[in-house]
Amino acid sequence: MKSTDIGYINKNNQEVIRRTDIQGTDYQQRVYVVRCNKPNCGYEYGANGTDLFERMCPKCQNGAPGLSY
Repeated sequence: MKSTDIGYINKNNQEVIRRTDIQGTDYQQRVYVVRCNKPNCGYEYGANGTDLFERMCPKCQNGAPGLSY
């Protein structure tokens, strides 16, 4: 499974929910909606496709702020 596939879950338990048509902040990227699957969190935020494999939740893991979507 690729890190941009819907349903992909990275090593930090962050799951790719959907791709948007919004331009990301990295070159030729789109914003993806990601959900934290950590217990008692469930926070959803936007991230560049290039970051999905290593993202950490901005709410419970001290990750970078999410992008607007």
